[in-house]
Amino acid sequence: MNNYLGVLLILTLTSCTNSKKHVVSAQQNNSAARAIEGVQLESPKIQAIYESYIALKNSLVASKYDDSKIAANQLSLDLGEYQGCETTALIAKKISVSKDLQEQRKEFTYLSSDVIALFMHTTIKQGVIYVAHCPMANHGEGGDWLSGEKKIQNPYYGDAMLECGAVTQVLKKN
Repeated sequence: MNNYLGVLLILTLTSCTNSKKHVVSAQQNNSAARAIEGVQLESPKIQAIYESYIALKNSLVASKYDDSKIAANQLSLDLGEYQGCETTALIAKKISVSKDLQEQRKEFTYLSSDVIALFMHTTIKQGVIYVAHCPMANHGEGGDWLSGEKKIQNPYYGDAMLECGAVTQVLKKN
């Protein structure tokens, strides 16, 4: 009977902890959804690339390796459907098969460089896209990323240096 009570107590505590994590995760997802919903781009293909990129960035911010793999795979597919982005699609694919979070973040630098260049020449119908920079990423070489929010959420370090960086450009409707 004591074993049964012990197991029941552990299950109860674990489920309460998991429940709290789901609430925090749901709040993060709502924030990300608002950032994505506020941006409307020139075409459905470009919109899909933006949404997949933001999903990847957010999973790296949260240090979620498996989620990053899934988001990078979707981004690879979206980029592959947009003429001229075939090489960038390969970088996203490389992130989706990376062996660890550190490798994903390193490749994210190259991916972001290409995606930022794409969005510099994209018509934004509604909303704002922020270009942010972390000078400490990649062993001091720096790294950029796109965000739908002005608040810095660093994908290169996650919780270790969540707010390291600054907005360097604002892309918006002309």
